[in-house]
This record gives sequence, structure tokens and C-alpha cells, in this order.
Amino acid sequence: MAVSPALPLRLSTVILPVWRWQEGGRRSWQHAEELGFHTAYTYDHLSWRSFRDQPWFGAVPTLTAAAAVTERIRLGTMVISPNFRHPVTLAKELITLEDLSGGRITLGIGAGGSGFDATALGHDAWTPRERADRFAEFVPLLDRLLSEGGTSGVSYRGDFYSAHEVRNIPGCVQRPRLPFAVAATGPRGMRLAARHGQAWVTTGDPKSLDGGPDAFLAGLGRQVERLAGICEEAGREPGALDKIVLDSSLAPDVNPLESVTAFVDFAGRCAELGFTELVVHYPVPDSVYAADMDVFERIATEGLAQLTN
Repeated sequence: MAVSPALPLRLSTVILPVWRWQEGGRRSWQHAEELGFHTAYTYDHLSWRSFRDQPWFGAVPTLTAAAAVTERIRLGTMVISPNFRHPVTLAKELITLEDLSGGRITLGIGAGGSGFDATALGHDAWTPRERADRFAEFVPLLDRLLSEGGTSGVSYRGDFYSAHEVRNIPGCVQRPRLPFAVAATGPRGMRLAARHGQAWVTTGDPKSLDGGPDAFLAGLGRQVERLAGICEEAGREPGALDKIVLDSSLAPDVNPLESVTAFVDFAGRCAELGFTELVVHYPVPDSVYAADMDVFERIATEGLAQLTN
């Protein structure tokens, strides 16, 4: 499918933190940079789905190590959530990571789910309503801590989170703070993206995950329309918010890594819907993210060029 050059699309990847650093971890991040990906993200979980009984490392230390062995590629989380994080301690980790990377960090951030992370700290899993309520406090407070945490400090007392004269000096390299990519499917999350985000992230409309590529893309289109309305209500130009779609195992019949042709078709249709970034998974053998590495490399090096041919 040919796509107008007026619809730029960046290509990024998610590298799962499943390899020991000296046994594939380091090489995967360097490989992503060599292939020319815009950003390499990693998931922020204590353990995750089918990988629960397999190696799984922490996101922030992994990104710190990745920053030390790369030079150009942006790095980020996809996504951090309140499930086991507090805005005060997270902000300190982020400004440190940002400094070490030379200002190459994007914070993907979401409300969290009901998986293993939800109960790892010993409490009952939060209801969807409580997750949304916490997220509505978490994002604005983190925004303030990263952008206002100078000598005057940040103080806040809410229903779920508090801060008392917190200072984050010298602050982020990127000003006024590192960019937020807010993951959201519902209106409350989208309002947070419109208010605080530099980007919005989706893995697709939950109602359209099992219907194949056409249904999945139709669902994405509806989400983009919904987001546009919410941006306009918030007084923000919809085009000013980057739109990121994450290839996910949640949609089992949607596989842009099947071939270069499949990627070009899927990426082109995403670009036509107004998405500015497509994120695909770095192959993990013998998992739900298994993929042919040769095809993956060709997609990274040739795929986007074919969108305008």
C-alpha cells in the first residue's frame, strides 16, 4: 500500500528484559540501534504473563545499562504503572536515568492491570475504578515532580499519593521534563493523555482484538476519532499529540512481523489513520513474540522506505 510522504511514521521496538546482560541483553539493545529503530522500549513489570517462571529483569536498571551501551537511539518504558510505583521515588529514578542517557528517555505510562504486579506487594488487586482513580493522581503528580521539583520543592496530599517538599535537582535534561506517552483506551485515560502527554499509546480497541486485521484497524480508527474529540474539549490540537500503536499479543491474528509485505500493509494503514509511531516486538524465541530475525531486520531496514514507494 502506498502512503503519502505527508504521513510520517516512526518505527520503534519493545525489547523484553528476559536475557542476562552478558547473554543477549546488551546485544539486543545495540542491535536495535544498529537497525535504526527510533526508540527501544521495555516493559515495566515484576513478572509478566507467560514469562512468569522465566528470567525477567527490572526496567529502570535495564534502561540504565542500555543507555551506557548506546548513543543515538531513544529509550523508554512501555509502560510504567502505579501497580508497584510511587511518583516520588519514580521521579528520582527517572531524572537519574535521563541524565545518564543524555536526554534520550520517553516515559510510557499506563494505569496498570490485574496481572501479577497487581498483588505482588501483598494487597488485593485494585478494581478498574480504583486503577483509574490512582492513575488520575499519579500522572499529574509525576508531571509536577519532574518539571517543578527545584529548590522550592513539590508538596501534595491526595487520596492515594502524597509528597512533602520534594526536590529533584537539577531536573530533566529534556525541558520542562521528559516526554510522557500515556497509554489509554477509555475517556478518562485519554483526557490525561490530552492534558499531560506528548503522545498517546494504544494496543487497540479492546472490542476489536479478536476480529482480524480489518476489525483491529477499524477499532484503531474509532479510538483516534474519540481522542480527537477529547483533545478538542481540552483545548488541545489533536495533531499536536503523537499517536503510538503497539503491536501486541492481545490481537493474535494481527502480525505485522509475518513478512515485509504484511508490515508495509499494516504500517501504511496505521499511518493513514494518523499514527506517528508503530512499535513492534524484538523477537523472543519460543514465546508469543517469536519471529523470524531475518524478516525483523528487513522490516527495520527496508520496511518504512516502502511506504512511500
